[in-house]
Amino acid sequence: MQLRVPEGGIPEEGIPERKPSEAPRSRKAPRRSAFSHLAARLEPVIAPVAARLEPVVAPLAARLGPYARRLRPHYPRPGRTGWRRWVPSRRQTLAGFLASLGLSTLFIVVAYAATDIPDDLNTHATQQDNVYFWSDGTPLARTGWVQRQAMPLEEIPEHVRWAVLAAENDSFYSDPGISAKGITRAFLRTFGQGDTQGGSTITQQYVKNVYLNQDRTLGRKFEEAMIALKLDNEMSKDEILEGYLNTSWFGRGTYGIQRAAQAYYGKEVRELNVSEAAFLASLLKGAGLYDPTLSQANRDRAVERWTWNLDRMVKLGKLSSEERAKYREFPDPLKRNPLYATGEQSDYLVELAAQYVKKTANISERDFDLGGYQIYTTFDKKREDLLTKAVEKARDKNRKDHPKAAADAHYGAATVAADGRILAVHGGPDHRKQGYNESNATTVPAGSAFQPFVYAAALEHGVRTSREGKPTPVSGETLYNGDDRVPVTTPEGPYWDRGGRKVLTRNDGGKSYGRISLHRALALSVNAPFLQLGMDTGLATVRSTAVAAGLLPSSFGAQVPSLAAGSARPSAIRMASGYATFVADGVHTEPYSVRKITRGGHAIPLSRPSERRAVGAGTAREIQAALAEGHRVAHPGGPAEAAGKVGTTEDDTAAWYVGNLGKESTAVVVYRIDLAESLEPLPLKGLGGKPAGSVPYRIWSQALGIGD
Repeated sequence: MQLRVPEGGIPEEGIPERKPSEAPRSRKAPRRSAFSHLAARLEPVIAPVAARLEPVVAPLAARLGPYARRLRPHYPRPGRTGWRRWVPSRRQTLAGFLASLGLSTLFIVVAYAATDIPDDLNTHATQQDNVYFWSDGTPLARTGWVQRQAMPLEEIPEHVRWAVLAAENDSFYSDPGISAKGITRAFLRTFGQGDTQGGSTITQQYVKNVYLNQDRTLGRKFEEAMIALKLDNEMSKDEILEGYLNTSWFGRGTYGIQRAAQAYYGKEVRELNVSEAAFLASLLKGAGLYDPTLSQANRDRAVERWTWNLDRMVKLGKLSSEERAKYREFPDPLKRNPLYATGEQSDYLVELAAQYVKKTANISERDFDLGGYQIYTTFDKKREDLLTKAVEKARDKNRKDHPKAAADAHYGAATVAADGRILAVHGGPDHRKQGYNESNATTVPAGSAFQPFVYAAALEHGVRTSREGKPTPVSGETLYNGDDRVPVTTPEGPYWDRGGRKVLTRNDGGKSYGRISLHRALALSVNAPFLQLGMDTGLATVRSTAVAAGLLPSSFGAQVPSLAAGSARPSAIRMASGYATFVADGVHTEPYSVRKITRGGHAIPLSRPSERRAVGAGTAREIQAALAEGHRVAHPGGPAEAAGKVGTTEDDTAAWYVGNLGKESTAVVVYRIDLAESLEPLPLKGLGGKPAGSVPYRIWSQALGIGD
């Protein structure tokens, strides 16, 4: 090869000459990586620090260098042949284990620090239902999406708590909130069978209930453990146990130990004995497998688990052997959940009670919808059943006798005690089909059933036949004109309506009675005397007396003569309340439907309606006596202590019977309305029956258990 020396004087040996046609290839500069960019930015910061540390680090590195070189793994192992080259030494194995342990610990520490306890609980964990009870304390109905009633831990007996702890997590008060054995088992099952169940502590189960979902994944299990660790450091054990007992699923649609006690044994959690608590604790393993009412196999499993739970409590020292010996027979639960949902008449009762509670206890709609309230009503189950059957019987008969008119028939009824308690109501055929509450509707006039209030106003305040002078007292013996079609008068002469016509009295059937005492007129339900008596007493006075006795001011219209004839439109509840005032010797108590309300075992202040004197005791007794005489005349076969009155209207749009028996008053009204058209009442067309045996009276007597 020929040596060529370039101008620079340095020989180029072995480099072939480039042909003139060959142009030199240009190289593209390498792209800087993100790491290079980061290093360039950090260099001004790191360099000064490194310079300061170098005098310290360099000698240390020089001394540790030989040891580090010895620890540096040589893998595959030198000096070995075959498969032995790939077998780690004991030193390498130990180093690998320690490195894994260190990294795992670091990972857990970082994960723990990065994990926050969620601010919001799951919706289903905070939602509760509201439970309504009959006056005797038995369940009436429940409302809400979830069957849960939270109870404070102090309201849950200790033997109930330990029945759960013995079954689920006896080391609860000493563990750190997680179970290493359980997490390991979950890990192995995840990679083996895809199931992470088993081995969770109560704290972990509580976290799953209120913060997480029910997914069976390793990620969810790890998050559960981290939150459980942190929760165990931030909450007391009692707080965690209380939350767990109130959020756990027990089957039969129930969450929490309180609702479970009611669903399986029909009692409060504080009333459970050890045996019953041991069974309920078994359900936490899976209610579908341990509810003995579902199958014989379930019962066998339940008995086995119940036995184990009781024996476990003995082993833990939470149940003596002597006490354990008492529980040899399995405590079979109720066949079905007594906390049934609402429907038919119960919905009307719930509606009345809920409205009363929210108004009287000052509970907002939002708070009430969150649930958790136990509402103890005044409704009497026996009375409610009798009233419902009586109305259904009358409805069926009218459908048979008057099929066309009965299609638009409505039956409102209510029983109110002298102390204001609403004992029973009939709101309609079925709340799910008709939400319109017939017992609380102000739709039809009271008619002649209003006469006692006119009479009470006159007895209390007297009458005026002239504009001057003092009122003249009246009594039951005071005589009035009882003839039909007599002009209604004022001190100045006849009363003329807006059409320029004289207002005339009208009796049922056009019958005239001549001069008749007020006592007798009320007993016989003669309209004429009371139309004039209302004018003489003063319509404003009549109205205020009726309101004091229990009718609502909103039920009254214009103060014209028809007011005394019963143009006011009170509900059945208010008519019963008004008549109850006469039973109570003239003292009125506003009708109420709830006697007590609690939440979480604590009573919520609920003001009771106060009593007020509406009329004098003598007035009330006179009216009660006249009503009793009228009842005996119209229904001679009835009980001697009964007192009541029919109510008819001039245009035949309503038929009433309001009567008292003992210290209670019941009002029944029958009317027709086509709800698809309007709220104006229609003629009854025979639905009210004959005055002597009217449909409202038959319902009244059957509801009180004194009629056929």
